[in-house]
Amino acid sequence: MRTLAMHISNGIIEGPVAAIFAALALAALTACVLRGRRDLDDRLAPMAGLVAAFIFAVQMLNFPIFTAGVSGHLLGGALAAMLVGPWVGALCVAVVLVVQALVFGDGGVAMLGLNITNMALIGTAAAYLLIALLLRVLPRTPAGLAVTAFVSAVLSVVVASQGFVLEYWLGGTTDLGSNLTGLAGTMAGAHLLIGIGEGLITATTVVTVAKVRPDLVYALRGLRTSAVPTVAAVGGVR
Repeated sequence: MRTLAMHISNGIIEGPVAAIFAALALAALTACVLRGRRDLDDRLAPMAGLVAAFIFAVQMLNFPIFTAGVSGHLLGGALAAMLVGPWVGALCVAVVLVVQALVFGDGGVAMLGLNITNMALIGTAAAYLLIALLLRVLPRTPAGLAVTAFVSAVLSVVVASQGFVLEYWLGGTTDLGSNLTGLAGTMAGAHLLIGIGEGLITATTVVTVAKVRPDLVYALRGLRTSAVPTVAAVGGVR
C-alpha cells in the first residue's frame, strides 16, 4: 500500500538513487527559478502564491481508490501549469512538497528529491506539453479549456506515477523481479482514477478563473498564436 503512494516514504528507495534524484531536482528547480523570473510580473507573482496555497489546501482532501486500497489527492501539476506556467508552476508544487515533508511528515525528507522529481517536475512538464498541444487544436472556449485541463491533469498524474516505477527499478529496496511490470500497471491504474478526480478539480478551477479573469490564466496568455486567437467566450480577451 505504501509503494502506491505518490509521496515516497523513507526506506522505499535506496539512498544513492535518492541522492542522485535530489541533485537532479535541485538542478532542475534552479533552472525553473532562472527561467521563471522572466515570466514574473504584477499578475503572475501574486497568482503563484495563490496557486501554491490552493494546491496545499486541496491536497488535504483525499478520495479513496477502492481498487488499490489507497487514497489519492490532487498533485497540482496541471493546475499550476495552466495558471502560472511550467517554470513557476513546478516551483509552486515543489514548495508545497517541501512544506509537507518538513512540517507534516508527508513523504520522507530523504526522498524529497524523488517526490519533487515525480510530482513537481515530471507532472508539471507532462501537463504543460499536453496543454500546449491541446490548446492549438481545441477552441479556446470554456468547453475547450475544460477538456484541456481535464485531459492534461489525468495524463500528467499517470505519467508522474511511472516516474516512481523507474526510480524503484533503479533502486527499490525490495527486488520485485518480473513483478515490476505489475507495479507499473497497478500504479497506472490507481493513478488513472486519481487523475480523474484531479482532472475535475483542475477543469473546474481553471474555467472559473478564466471566466472572471482570463488574463490570469497563463496558458491563454503564454500560448497565443496568430493562427489560434483566444475565443471571446472564455473571457472576451483577444
